[in-house]
Amino acid sequence: MSKEKQILQLRSMGYSQRRIADTLKVSRNTVSMVYKASMEHPILEETLDALNELELRQLLFPEESKIPTLVMPDFDYLHKELLKKGVTLRLLWDEYVDTCRHSGKPPYMYSQFCKLYQDYVNKHHLTMHIKHKPGDKTMVDWTGTTLPLYDKVTGEACKVYLFVATLPFSMYCFAKACLTMKEEDWINVHLSMYEYFGASTRLLIPDNLKVGILKNKKYEDPIANRAYQELADHYNTALLPARPYRAKDKAAVEGAANQATIHIIAKLRNRKFFGINELNVAIRKELDLFNHNEFQKRDGSRYSVFMEEELPFMQPLPSFPYEFAQWKVATVQLNYHISLDYQNYSVPYEYAKKKVDVRYSKNLIEVFYKGYRICSHKRLYGRRGQYSTTVDHMPVNHQLYSEWDASRFLRWAEDIGDSTKEVIKKILDSYRVEEQAYKGCLSLLKLTDKYTPDRLESACRIALVSIPNPRYKNIRLILEAGQDKKGEQNSKSRSSSPESNKHAYIRGAAYYRGDSNEE
Repeated sequence: MSKEKQILQLRSMGYSQRRIADTLKVSRNTVSMVYKASMEHPILEETLDALNELELRQLLFPEESKIPTLVMPDFDYLHKELLKKGVTLRLLWDEYVDTCRHSGKPPYMYSQFCKLYQDYVNKHHLTMHIKHKPGDKTMVDWTGTTLPLYDKVTGEACKVYLFVATLPFSMYCFAKACLTMKEEDWINVHLSMYEYFGASTRLLIPDNLKVGILKNKKYEDPIANRAYQELADHYNTALLPARPYRAKDKAAVEGAANQATIHIIAKLRNRKFFGINELNVAIRKELDLFNHNEFQKRDGSRYSVFMEEELPFMQPLPSFPYEFAQWKVATVQLNYHISLDYQNYSVPYEYAKKKVDVRYSKNLIEVFYKGYRICSHKRLYGRRGQYSTTVDHMPVNHQLYSEWDASRFLRWAEDIGDSTKEVIKKILDSYRVEEQAYKGCLSLLKLTDKYTPDRLESACRIALVSIPNPRYKNIRLILEAGQDKKGEQNSKSRSSSPESNKHAYIRGAAYYRGDSNEE
C-alpha cells in the first residue's frame, strides 16, 4: 500500500498531520504535500479504495506524468557484450546514450548506469569470464593449509607454509614450502619461482600481505615493500596487487591453491618429513605430475600449453638473479661510522650526525643519502666490533694514523739514504708504542720540502756520530746551523790530494812530552 493512500485513509479517520507522520514514519512535509495535493485534486472516499498506487499518484500529481521516464538498460545484453574482448561499461554506456537520443528519451547518467548494472550482477550472482594474454601475468599467494615438519630428536611437528604461483593463461603452477612467511622467505621463494618458470611476466599480482604490499588504498597508488619493489624492478615486472577483500582479482592462483591442497598436500599427508629440503623434493615431484595432467575441458596439459603457447611470449630473465637485501635507517656517528649487526662501516666524514639509508645484503653494505649512494663496503662477519674503514672517508688530519706504518716510513727514508733510514729506525725503536713515533718520523722526513734530500742525509750522518738517539729537533738544528755543509767541506779537505799538504808541519808525540824532536 502506498503512503499517499495511507495518509488519505488516516485523514478520513480524523488523525492530525503530526499523528499521521508519527504513525507512518514519514516526515510532516510529506503529509502536508499529500494534503495539499488532495485539496487541489479532490478524490472521493468511495473511489479511494478502488484506485491502485499508480492511478492515485497520477490523480494527485498529474504534472509528474509530463516528465519523461528514463530508459532502463537491457542488462542481459550488457552482460553478454562485456564478455567480448575490448568491450567496457563505458563503451556500452555511450552506445546506450546514442540509442536513447535517437528515440527522444532521456538516458541514465554513467554513474547510475554502472550502479544499476552492479545491482543486476549482485542480484543474479553473475561472474564474467576474463580472457588472459599469454605471458602477461603471474599471480602469487600462500595456501591456507600448512604442512607438518617433524623434529628428528623430539618428534614434535612445526608448521611450514606452501607458496603457490600461477600463470593464468596456461594455469601452469609453481609450489614450494617455506619455514616462515617473513620477508626473506617471501623474496627467496620468488627467486625459486622465476628459476622454475625460466622467464618473467609483465605483471606480478600478489595479495596485500605486509611483506609485499605496505598500503593499498582504493583511490591511491599501492605502496610496495622496498625489497619487493627492487625484486620487481630487477625482473622487469610491474606490481599490481589485488584489491583488498577481492579474491576474484587473483582467481587463478586462488583456484591453484585449492588444487595444490588436493594434489600435493593431501597426497603427502601420511608421510613424515624431517627437513625442508626433503619436503620440497617431494612437493616438486607431485607438482610436476600436477602440471602434466591432461585438462578435462581443453586440449593438452598445463605444461604443454605453457611450453608451446605461453613461454615464447614471456620476458627473459636477467643475467644474474636478484640478491635479497634489507633496508634500515642509521645515524652516522661522530667517528664517521655506522653500526649494523654490531659491525662498523665508514661513511665520508661530511655526513657525521646525519641519517642515512642502509641497504644490506648477504655480501654487500650500501649507504644512501637522499637517494644517492655515498659508499659501499664488503659485509663483515665474525667477532663483534670490527671496523671497515676507507681512508678517503677520513678527515685529512685523521688519515695520518691510518695511512702510515713503520714499513712505509722506512721505505721513504731508504729512498733518501742509509743514514736517514737509520735515524728513522732509531726513532721507531725508542717508543714503546709504534704509533707514538709517527709524528716525529713524518716531521723529519718532511724536512726535504725545505732542504734537499742530500742535506737531510748529511745531517743524519752527522747526528749519528755524536748523538746516540737523534730526534727531529736535533736534525733540524743541524740543518738550520748549516753544520751539514761544514761537514761536507771538511770531508772535501780530508779527501784532497797529498800534494796540497806537502809542506805541513806535524809535531810528534815527543814534542808534547817536552823532549826534543831532533834526532
